[in-house]
Amino acid sequence: MKRFNPPTRVALILGLLAFSAACRAADEFALKNGDRVVFYGDSITDQRLYTTFTETYVVTRFPTMDVSFVHSGWGGDRVTGGGGGPIDVRLDRDVFAYKPTVVTIMLGMNDASYRPFDQGIFDVYSKGYRHMVESIKSHLPGVRLTLIQPSPFDDVTRPPTFPEGYNAVLVKYGEFVKDLAQKEGAGVADLNTPVVASLKKAAELDKTHADKLIADRVHPGPGGQLLMAEALLKAWRAPAVVTAVEIDLGGAKVIRSDNTKIEDLKTKDGVSWTQVDSALPMPIDLKDPVVALAVKASDVIAALNQETLKVYGVTAGKYELKIDGQKAGEFSMDALLEGINLAELDTPMTRQARDVHHLTIRHNDVHFQRWRMLQTPFEKDGLPSLAKALEGIDSLERDLIEKQRAAAAPKPHKYELIPKS
Repeated sequence: MKRFNPPTRVALILGLLAFSAACRAADEFALKNGDRVVFYGDSITDQRLYTTFTETYVVTRFPTMDVSFVHSGWGGDRVTGGGGGPIDVRLDRDVFAYKPTVVTIMLGMNDASYRPFDQGIFDVYSKGYRHMVESIKSHLPGVRLTLIQPSPFDDVTRPPTFPEGYNAVLVKYGEFVKDLAQKEGAGVADLNTPVVASLKKAAELDKTHADKLIADRVHPGPGGQLLMAEALLKAWRAPAVVTAVEIDLGGAKVIRSDNTKIEDLKTKDGVSWTQVDSALPMPIDLKDPVVALAVKASDVIAALNQETLKVYGVTAGKYELKIDGQKAGEFSMDALLEGINLAELDTPMTRQARDVHHLTIRHNDVHFQRWRMLQTPFEKDGLPSLAKALEGIDSLERDLIEKQRAAAAPKPHKYELIPKS
């Protein structure tokens, strides 16, 4: 049987260059140690989906980095405010109070009023948006803003409700947001164009599930919001690599170990080693058919979730991979040479990342209840015990965040690659 050899010197040099580029990209990630991020927006932010996906990505990809997140979306909001109060009340209570270093803003879905483009309505939006940016920069000197172009209204899987469709109106609003970001020196994230592109592809692949990505045409479900999180993270220059490992059986050596540490490599009866990664994969529920379709119709795996393993010098036709004694899969010689992506498998690392995401959701649920059920309804009642009650809930949330960070801590894993034939 043909024996596959490790890369040539040229390939190794190219690999080192690619690794160097990956390191630079990680160094350029928009969030820094000590940052506090406030996500501000309307009901699409209030869903706490693209925001929690983003938070979990950061916590699992950079488990030693101290970054905190506050989710301040309120259903129905416009640039003038809404159910949570006028805009200046909203900003003061739900943004400035947290002293964030990073603020994202996504508004526009409600502002455009679900009708053809109207200059008067747009003028209210543009004036109100400028006021928001000016106020945030004035109250939070040095804050780093990411202005988000509005996510799409689904005119793809169903016919538009008027000529050109509502999403075309949102695109115009998004062009204003992009121009404003450039003028104000802010970051910008386009959550419309890539999601629309994936909607079109999804409709070609599976019409039955494609219209469930944004079931009511306004509020994306987990699949659509995963694509939104990808777009935001790309705008923040998020690295694709979780880990990258290459092992040569013939030479009994590790050729590549990006973002991980490999020890105790043995090549008797296959190969085994112990691996301690510096990151976890992004947990994506591929058992959900709509989420799976979103992944298939996008580049989210290639862009954010590369946990690759390549093995050279393999001679058997098929190998079984075990991690911590549990079967992760069986792979052909060709697949191992080409490389397998562990992030797409049910591994101990993926399960650990799911536990982290569960805690992300729990602490945000606690904060939501504190904010919407206590702080806001009773803020004008002068109740002496309110501050104490809020502090108690804040303490509970801090406990959950501490547990979340502990859950993301690297763990050693025992790998075994056993020949099957």
